[in-house]
Amino acid sequence: MAVVWPFLLAAGSYLLLRWVIWGPGGGSAATASQHAFWVGIMGWLASSLQPAGNAGILYASPDSQPLISTAAIVPALAWPILGSLAVHAIGQVSYPGPRLPRRQADLEVRRVRDFLPRPLAWTVLAVFAGAALQIGWMATLPGYEPVPYGSRPDPAAGFVPYGGDGRVPGIKLASYLGPALLVLAVGTWLVLVLITGRRRLEALDSVENNILRTIAMNRLLRTVATIASGLAAIAGNHAARPDPSFVAGGWVNAAGAVNLAVLLAMWWWAPPKLPAVQADGDVRGRRGPSAASHPATRLSVSLGAASGLAAFVPALAAAFIPGALAGHPALVVALAAACVLLVTAAGELLIQRNYGTSEAPRGWPRQPVSPAMLTTGIAALAILAAAVIVTSSVQADLGILPSWSPTLWACAAVALVAVLPAGAAKARKGIPTAVAGLDAALRAITVHRVVRTLAACFTAQAGVLLLAAGPEIRRTLELEPAPWAWAWEAAPFTGALLCAAGIVIAVIPVRSFARSTGSARTPAKEPAT
Repeated sequence: MAVVWPFLLAAGSYLLLRWVIWGPGGGSAATASQHAFWVGIMGWLASSLQPAGNAGILYASPDSQPLISTAAIVPALAWPILGSLAVHAIGQVSYPGPRLPRRQADLEVRRVRDFLPRPLAWTVLAVFAGAALQIGWMATLPGYEPVPYGSRPDPAAGFVPYGGDGRVPGIKLASYLGPALLVLAVGTWLVLVLITGRRRLEALDSVENNILRTIAMNRLLRTVATIASGLAAIAGNHAARPDPSFVAGGWVNAAGAVNLAVLLAMWWWAPPKLPAVQADGDVRGRRGPSAASHPATRLSVSLGAASGLAAFVPALAAAFIPGALAGHPALVVALAAACVLLVTAAGELLIQRNYGTSEAPRGWPRQPVSPAMLTTGIAALAILAAAVIVTSSVQADLGILPSWSPTLWACAAVALVAVLPAGAAKARKGIPTAVAGLDAALRAITVHRVVRTLAACFTAQAGVLLLAAGPEIRRTLELEPAPWAWAWEAAPFTGALLCAAGIVIAVIPVRSFARSTGSARTPAKEPAT
């Protein structure tokens, strides 16, 4: 499984990025900019070192499992480092190849430093140097054994508390963090070389191709800078721990504060823009009104990012209200989907309140949902039904307490919530505009988001059901062997694959405005979900 997962994730990343750049108008300035944006987002999502944050710490509590073994530390470091580098490398190889009958070629000699954003590169080099110094200093520190919390008498203060978590010797943790930083540095250079040597896009001229390479380098360097500072933060967390045998005192991870500052700086360091994309608004303004320039369109596009943030509401609820989501995992998926749908419904209400009027004609798209998305939704519903039927029948045969009912009720609740944005889109007043079909197109975007959310929710719920019910069914089958017992050996893998498919479905962008009554298709994209 450890060998299969990287290939599956790499194939999924390649297909998603290829779908972005190879669509209608593939290779143009707009799609190239969109493709670079998604490469940066996916690389950033893969770069989290949070699972390795307490590497090398020996917990005082016997119930907590320390992250000190090679089998635990190496995957926790390898996944974000190799994953983020792989995403940026896949982003370069997913660009379309030559399509013209006569291939264009550049005779210039391309070097990495010709496209490297210099101020950012020097900043990233300083971050790498600081991380190396932090890891080197940590390697000289001794280890401490964990001590249970207690107190001892002291003539001056009466009683002095002592105890706390310990740590492994610094050289042991440095033997993991040092090579990880080296792999990150070498991998960054190799990806920079790959970006430099990437074939040119035929729809862009030489200047635009060079700027696109600089954009790719900007996004890569910002990601690896956060990873390098994250490695330094792990080393700082180890170095800041006091000796628990002397006193139970507080400690401050200064490297962690620096990591947060680097993270904020990298967020702020925006990449350059392609001239064609930057001047797009001015050109459209001279030609006449466009769909993208209408305030209602900008509001609709901004709702994509808002709905993406709304999906993380369960994580915030679990962080601020302990035990709020301690029940069936289906409730977590349902809450995330319901929050996305509520944001979509609120967007329709905002569009009506700010721009709707009774005098404007109301349009409804001829095809509110694309055939591909409609097929995806139907397939997701069929997969969910199959998972519920199979799980319920097997649990009934084995006498296991049924765990499928929360999934069914959660999906039904999400389907009821989906009526709100769909009904709001249907009942919303028209928008006065000179752009033909804009009102119908905005309704189509809302319907697309509703169907997309339902499809993602149903797929993820099927995966969560298999993940939750699979282990107990397997344990029961070990006591009562059955001819079909082998099928449940693959239940965890199938469930995880369905959950991953649900996430992929949830981030499918709106490729274009659907056809509306009496109007042609107007291109527009949703940069975020």
